[in-house]
Order: sequence, then structure tokens, then C-alpha cells
Amino acid sequence: MRAVIIERPGEVRVDDVPEPEATPGSVVVKVGACGICGTDIHILDGEFPPTTYPIIPGHEFGGEVVAVGEGVTQFKPGDRVAVNPSLQCNHCYFCQRGQGNLCENWNAIGVGREPGGFAECVAAPQGNVYAIPDSMSFAEAALIEPISCVVRGFHRLSPQVGETYLIYGAGPMGLLNAQLARYNGASLVALIDINESRLERARNEFGFDVVGTSFAAVRSHAPRGFDNVIEATGVTKVAEMAIEAVIRRGKLLLFGVCPPGETAAYDAFKIYNEEITILGTMAVHNSFGPAVSVLAAGAVDGKRMVTHTFPIDDFAEAVALVRRGGGMKVQIAPNG
Repeated sequence: MRAVIIERPGEVRVDDVPEPEATPGSVVVKVGACGICGTDIHILDGEFPPTTYPIIPGHEFGGEVVAVGEGVTQFKPGDRVAVNPSLQCNHCYFCQRGQGNLCENWNAIGVGREPGGFAECVAAPQGNVYAIPDSMSFAEAALIEPISCVVRGFHRLSPQVGETYLIYGAGPMGLLNAQLARYNGASLVALIDINESRLERARNEFGFDVVGTSFAAVRSHAPRGFDNVIEATGVTKVAEMAIEAVIRRGKLLLFGVCPPGETAAYDAFKIYNEEITILGTMAVHNSFGPAVSVLAAGAVDGKRMVTHTFPIDDFAEAVALVRRGGGMKVQIAPNG
């Protein structure tokens, strides 16, 4: 089968590899669509420490079950599914306390040590496989993993109906956060991005009227600040400056993946005096099932989110588009 292979940072090719086997407890999924994520770019550039090379990347995917291993009882060939890529050891300190996303031996399909979804087929444990409705396309199903990361972030925020949101970054993850905020009963959702075309898309295609290229451009809509500020750019300097937009007793969620080792400086007195909470959110945790449900319920406009689909042999062209900030969600269709 055809697959994308990252031999080492900066060295990637599309080549033929053996098809995965359905080992006991696992299923093999024929990939219908797999999204390119910012994490994939970090993996390509050698900026994601958990990755072991060489690796077949791709962790946002949906498809059809084509084989099941011994002991698999929940799925059969022909079932339409999405896959939670997160893999935990289930025996470390954090796993034993129900905090698998913080696993000391954390692994993930297409991210850590296991082959991922930029391939014609991929194997996954049956516990990581979720059925999707017949009405949901594979392109939409490939959005479930990033939506599940957003759901995890909202679990961390624990927001209340009627609160306000400011989201730094109007790219795919920023827009997913914005749509979930609106679905969650926000009274105001504002977005900031330096990419004018992304702001135009947020306004014209997704209906977010309060957008701007800086906090100053949206500040008049919430002069005291925003209840929930979400940093979704992965730029450390943005994570640092975003605290200025937080209302007293508000929350700053660091959602974007900033480069390891970079530090952000905060005014400690401001955090103390204004009772500001700064939160991190790591990947998927008890959020994949809810993500399937909210996508099926219409919380996210999946059809508008996916703007480009490439065949697997054009992976390099697709990555170049993502690096340029073109389009919205860019996906690979490994099987055409």
C-alpha cells in the first residue's frame, strides 16, 4: 500500500509499504480521509519530542473497517469509523489515576511510535475506534480528533453559558474553538489573526462578526476583558501577550502547541491580584465520544472546514499549502 514516510526530520517520501495486519484486539481501517495538523508540521520539522522516526504520520482520520482481529466484538468489515489516536500504557502513575492523556509512556497513532493515517490502511486497537453516523462523510469524520482536543480544552475551562470568548488564531483550530464556544452558549465570540483572509472567512463563511488583527481591534466589544481567552496559534509570544485580554477572575487556555523550551513571561502580580487562571490542555481525554456527538449534532460546519483534499502522492504539495496558511482544513485521501 502507499504511505507517507518521514525517515527523519526534513526527509519525507511517499512509498509502498506492507499492509497492516489485524492482530488480536485490533481493527484495520481503510482510510477515507486524513487531515494535516499543526502537529504533523512539528513532526516533519523535528519539533515534537514524543515522535520516534521513521514514522508514517497522520492522526486525524476516518474510514471503513476492512479487517478485524481475534477478540474484536464491536466492529465488523464495512463499519464506518473514526479513530482516537491516543495510546496510554494504563499502568503508570497518571494512567492509574484516570489521567491517560498525561501518561508517562504516552504514545499515539501517527504521532508517537505507531504508523498513522497518511496511508491506505492503518491498524488501531478496537477501544480507540468509534462508530460514526451514515450521514457523516469520512472528510467530516477526520475532524473528530481535532474537535476532541477542543472538547478537552472546554472541559478544562468549565465555561458557563453566557460567557465571552476571545480566540487568538483564526486557522482551523481557532475556528473549531470558536464554533464550540458558540454552541456552548457564548454571549460573544471574537477572533484575532494577522491573516486577513482567515478573518474574512471567519466572518463571511462562519458568521463571526467580531474579528480583528489585534486585541485593540476587538477590545471595545469587551472593555473589561474576556471571560475565556484561548491561545490557538502555538506562538509563544502570542501566549504571553494574550493574558492582557483576560477579565478579572477570567481564564487563559494555552491550546496551541508552542515550541518546547520557549518561555513566556507573565506579570505575577496581575495573576494574583486579578485572580486569573492559566490552564494547559493536552490532546484527548474523555473527549472523543463527545466530539463525535457534537459534530453529528451540527456544532461544527464540517463541510466548510475542509477546503482542500489531495491524493497521497501530492502530500508535499498539501504540506506546502498548510505552511503558507492557505485554505482551512487540508486533507489527504489515501485511497482516492
